[in-house]
Amino acid sequence: MARRLRPSLYISVDIEADGPIPGPYSMLSIGAAVAGRQDADGYAAADPEADTFYRELRPVSDAFVPEALAVSGLDRDRLAVEGGEPAAVMGEFSAWVREVSTGAQPVMCGYPASYDWTFLYWYLMRYTGESPFGHSGCMDMKTLYATKARLPLRAVAKGTMPRELLSRRRHTHHARDDAIEQAELFSNLMAWEGKPSSGAV
Repeated sequence: MARRLRPSLYISVDIEADGPIPGPYSMLSIGAAVAGRQDADGYAAADPEADTFYRELRPVSDAFVPEALAVSGLDRDRLAVEGGEPAAVMGEFSAWVREVSTGAQPVMCGYPASYDWTFLYWYLMRYTGESPFGHSGCMDMKTLYATKARLPLRAVAKGTMPRELLSRRRHTHHARDDAIEQAELFSNLMAWEGKPSSGAV
């Protein structure tokens, strides 16, 4: 008897940080939005605004890269006073992930996933000791597109994608806004049949 696979619940995550790597630098905000669910019957997109998460965090070090900080427009001095304690924020995030993914396995998705996942996983392990996504439960949208479009990964940018795949929302560098935008992109990519092979008739 074949084992029934648990469905995947895809959660778009976007983080804003003040440098290239976690530890020496800080994650200043985290946004997330449920993108959709996949089971043996296929993928079903969710309303990306229906289930979301957003928090701002206290910096964990004094170091920052001014150019990285300028991207988000967040105020480190304000966050040092008003930002959530990382352990509390990551605990809240983990609880939210587990709640929205009841009955499914949560998978983080990002564009690109590599940067956001690096901060996300480090913060989860450093401040909660575990990750609701496991150690590898992430999917990179750039890789997904490159595979379906039959393009080298380094040739991929949002500007290379067919317009109908892109969200009509603006990329604001507010973590919740961008997580919602990326959730729409992910659902469009999952529904897209991709570029036909050169041998197709």
